[in-house]
Amino acid sequence: MNYPNEQFVSGELTVRPVMSYRDMGDFINVPWLIYADDPLWVPPLRLERRFHFSKYNPFLQHGEWQAWVAYHHHRPVGRVSAQIDTLHRQRYGDDTGHFGLLECVNDTNVFTALMLHAEAWLAARHTRHVTGPFNLSINQECGILVNGFDTPPAVMMSHTAHWYPQLLESREYFPAKDLLAYRIAVDFDPPPVMQQLIKRHAGQIQVRTLNRKQLAAEMEVLRDIFNDAWSENWGFVPFTEAEFAELGNSLKHLVSDEYVQIAEVNGQPAAFMVALPNLNEILAELDGRLFPLGWLKLIKKLKRHEITTARIPLMGVRRQYHNSTLGMALACTVIEAPKKIGIAHGIREVELSWILEDNKSMRSILENIGSKEYKRYRIYGKTL
Repeated sequence: MNYPNEQFVSGELTVRPVMSYRDMGDFINVPWLIYADDPLWVPPLRLERRFHFSKYNPFLQHGEWQAWVAYHHHRPVGRVSAQIDTLHRQRYGDDTGHFGLLECVNDTNVFTALMLHAEAWLAARHTRHVTGPFNLSINQECGILVNGFDTPPAVMMSHTAHWYPQLLESREYFPAKDLLAYRIAVDFDPPPVMQQLIKRHAGQIQVRTLNRKQLAAEMEVLRDIFNDAWSENWGFVPFTEAEFAELGNSLKHLVSDEYVQIAEVNGQPAAFMVALPNLNEILAELDGRLFPLGWLKLIKKLKRHEITTARIPLMGVRRQYHNSTLGMALACTVIEAPKKIGIAHGIREVELSWILEDNKSMRSILENIGSKEYKRYRIYGKTL
């Protein structure tokens, strides 16, 4: 058998649902086959993936999912998931569903077999409009990489095989929305218009960092701003309290308070920005294993500020300030505020992701400060 870049010409092909601990192990391990020869792929932590796909994932409080693994002569060669998100259905209709976690050798037969299982599962749950990939929701990793294969992914962003768009389009999936990743040097010089905006509204805006002593309350502040700021965006599904609490538990171990910037207007939280050190710099060396020594390497590099890149995965400005100069000033302020902190922590470059392709105001801000689009991800859709 030739893989992952060659079509199968013969042999037994089966697709089985993930039903057991061992099945899940096969499901988790599929990417190691697909990206065996790709030096830019970053292996996820197997332990973290086990937890993410377990009953403890807060997504399951409002969603259900099923996973499948394709086998060729009993060897895993592909995987996919299908999921229903009740929060998405409340906003977009009871006939919506998603696929995700797609990994597959470059073989039409394998891909078709996987998608037929996912589509049948979704159709049995009254789904007509399918979008994806979401891993497992739009608030987690999502999209197929269509541009930017020459650089490794940042933390919590996907890196997918270059043949996936063609395979999806062969199954009559159409491009639904593009998601963009920008990057910029952390010591960028803000343009005069940005400096003027910040100066003009300096008397109204106060910036502070996260108050770790009141972490639960602070996470609720961030969640409230995010859900308000993003509520009119394409595909938006609100973060639940449990999902944001889980995010907070992760952040408190990985980032210092200065990585979270909160802008207030007249004492009321109005905008925020969360940055993450790019843990993929370390994970690339661990091959998915924290033990026996991987966790020590992770902690040491974080404490010594040896990570040189970061990602801004969360940012938002309350809707009441959209389309106003104060709103622009808030966005510019939370982008500008962490510069000194990043430099002090050894960060040289930052990824800002993801941004909707039609979010013209944010793209304009990023491009005006010298940020460049360097990766593009695509959400696909299909009507069953």
